[in-house]
Amino acid sequence: MNYKDFYTKSINHPEEFWAEQANAIEWYSKPETILSKDENGYPLWYKDGELNVCYLALDKHIQDGFGDQVTLIYDSPVTQTVKKYTFSEVKTEVAKLAGGMQSLGLKKGDTAIIYMPMIPQAAFAMLACARIGVTHSVVFGGFAPHELAIRIDDCKPRVIITASSGIEIDRLIAYKPLVDEAIELASHRPKKVIVFNRKLGARVPFKKYDVDYDALVYGSEETACVPVNTTHPLYILYTSGTTGKPKGVVRDTGGCAVALKFSMTHIYNVKEDEVFWAASDVGWVVGHSFIVYGPLINRNATIIFEGKPIRTPDASTFWRIIDEHKVNAMFTAPTAIRAIKKEDPDGDFIKQYDLSSMKTQFLAGERCDVATLEWYLEHIPVPAIDHWWQTESGWPMIANMMGVEQLPIKPGSVGKAVCGYDIKNFGEDGTELGPNEEGYVVLKLPLPPGTLIDLWNDNPRFKAGYLDKFPGYYFSGDGGFKDDEDYIFITGRVDDVINVAGHRLSTAEMEEIVASHQSVAECAVIGINDALKGQIPLALVVTKLNEDIEHFQLEQEVIKLVRQKIGAVASLRNVVIIERLPKTRSGKTLRKLMRSIADGDDFQIPSTIDDENIVGEITAVLKKYEIGIYNKKQE
Repeated sequence: MNYKDFYTKSINHPEEFWAEQANAIEWYSKPETILSKDENGYPLWYKDGELNVCYLALDKHIQDGFGDQVTLIYDSPVTQTVKKYTFSEVKTEVAKLAGGMQSLGLKKGDTAIIYMPMIPQAAFAMLACARIGVTHSVVFGGFAPHELAIRIDDCKPRVIITASSGIEIDRLIAYKPLVDEAIELASHRPKKVIVFNRKLGARVPFKKYDVDYDALVYGSEETACVPVNTTHPLYILYTSGTTGKPKGVVRDTGGCAVALKFSMTHIYNVKEDEVFWAASDVGWVVGHSFIVYGPLINRNATIIFEGKPIRTPDASTFWRIIDEHKVNAMFTAPTAIRAIKKEDPDGDFIKQYDLSSMKTQFLAGERCDVATLEWYLEHIPVPAIDHWWQTESGWPMIANMMGVEQLPIKPGSVGKAVCGYDIKNFGEDGTELGPNEEGYVVLKLPLPPGTLIDLWNDNPRFKAGYLDKFPGYYFSGDGGFKDDEDYIFITGRVDDVINVAGHRLSTAEMEEIVASHQSVAECAVIGINDALKGQIPLALVVTKLNEDIEHFQLEQEVIKLVRQKIGAVASLRNVVIIERLPKTRSGKTLRKLMRSIADGDDFQIPSTIDDENIVGEITAVLKKYEIGIYNKKQE
């Protein structure tokens, strides 16, 4: 098998290709219709199939005789805990939790929110929902009550499943008070809150709607898997939108199962009994696809890691885990490698561990700079594969397909199009661009199985955001280009969503919060380049007339506001006061111009700007506070 022929077949004969891939998983009722359209005319895969993802992840392997194989490794340096679970042990826990949820009245078609740290119970909760046909929405544990409340009102969960606390390096974060506050802020009221008490000392206020996780599991019988239609929503995962309101990406069950099995085999090249580690969080799409569902469907051991690449306890943590658990393939964000590189530039920690089990290192989440890639390859003699995908796609769109044919690595490129993705670069007018011409990255419909099928209760926004700009194509929201060998280079977002250490965050939402400060007249939040996190937000603020507030005081108060509303994940650290924002004569704020100034990129002052002198004013302020290109620590 070679990449070119395999890929070409997927594009020229998609129904035949994806019918073959569907044979790799077990169906209760195998689909007869491979490709069709939904009521809105959007492509739909396997519409008449019936299956259950929890069955594929657990029960099937037990029936095949692998019940005693280790499938989940919980490694928590922050609590100094390592615990391993077999398929049989996970299935018992999941089936009893699912039975308990049914006893609380949950049934197929209901929704549930999971707001938990990186502990095994987070995965158990996801699988328990899938087992009984409850659509789950995992909310990243670092989000503040305001963000959680927005998601409660949008997906209207019957229950919330949470834990007493999470741990941020050495700081205990009480989750239960945050959940209670979010419920107070929300209009929708969940019936119950299932609370897993970690007994780490966090405050756990009791409410009438609370149910103890352990008591529920202990007092419940195991329940069987509930068959669901292929198109049944497996989960809703919220991703930042430019309006500030999160978008609920809907993932179907059948397409997701096929795509994840395909990914584990043909992209990540992981054999069925190997150890796969995605160093991410279940609150992000990587956690859904490649901590929980993908590895378990593929009969792999997967690692739930509660820690950080550094400071838990130091920059050796990744290498210790690879050695101790004999990891065969790993997935992390370039941010993590940059953080380790900063702490251990000569790779001294790496030399202390046996990494011979490793076959491949995969990188994604934000752009991998050439320097980071070269540092990794210098110290660890395995291929480092950059690849690109989105919450919306659910699995890689561009990669070096290691399970098909390992192609030469081009630093700066995320590889070539993955099977099923017909990727093109368009100009503003919708014409296809030639090699090395930067444009909009678009994908011809139909997208392959496993990609989003809609936005939760918001089809008009789905069409407007992804389909209307270039009819017949999915608009990725990213810019990029292909070279003359069809290697693809992604240059970044073309909207106002920024990527902070692999986390997509809305600058529009941050602006709204910054603008709420009593001293702020107007503001702009932009994403600027950062050596460690890829991008970080910068708030440029114009204060109210005659407002007498010190820069430091305003900066600290705005940072606190954003942290309260969004959470520490926003990473807002710099707030600067400027005389005025650069605008066109029609009043449009020139954010791209400000990004170019901060990043030191070449730019032309737009002819529509109302006053060219603003460029000099902003440059002077950034120099004064050593921000962006003027940050001497980044040099």
